[in-house]
Amino acid sequence: MKTSIIYNSYSGNTRGVAEKVQAACGGTLVEVKSKQYSSKLAVYTLGCYRAMKEMSDPIEPERIDVTSDDVIVIGTPIWAGKATPAVNAAIASLQGCAGKKAIIFATCGKEGKDALAILRTALGARGVTVAGEFVFDKDGMKDPARIDAMIAAVKTAGGSP
Repeated sequence: MKTSIIYNSYSGNTRGVAEKVQAACGGTLVEVKSKQYSSKLAVYTLGCYRAMKEMSDPIEPERIDVTSDDVIVIGTPIWAGKATPAVNAAIASLQGCAGKKAIIFATCGKEGKDALAILRTALGARGVTVAGEFVFDKDGMKDPARIDAMIAAVKTAGGSP
């Protein structure tokens, strides 16, 4: 099973979940970074505003080719109740994604389901079927059973037992 694990992480929580998925499933980690913000203040003001408006940022890498992947995993922290502008841009930058399956996840302090619904819609518009959605609040990030459930979903989406 060939997998790309695409994520944006500011505090390290989303990166931690992505790394656990990679350790269990293999695949390529693709950290998407915004070119927009040069300070913490900019992240918490401009970044959160842009997240609320469901905007995209200029990102590095600029394009993400998933043509040869069986499954795509996309992770985002939640800013102001929404996915980060870098993840919005990552979805728009996907190359060869039509017909693929994806597992999406969010890390957050409280609630992230609304953000995942928006990501599901954006991926659907690109021809991607979302096969699983997971929200990891502060407790969920530490719960091995929740992480294991997502790992199982990734393996199932990729055709592995």
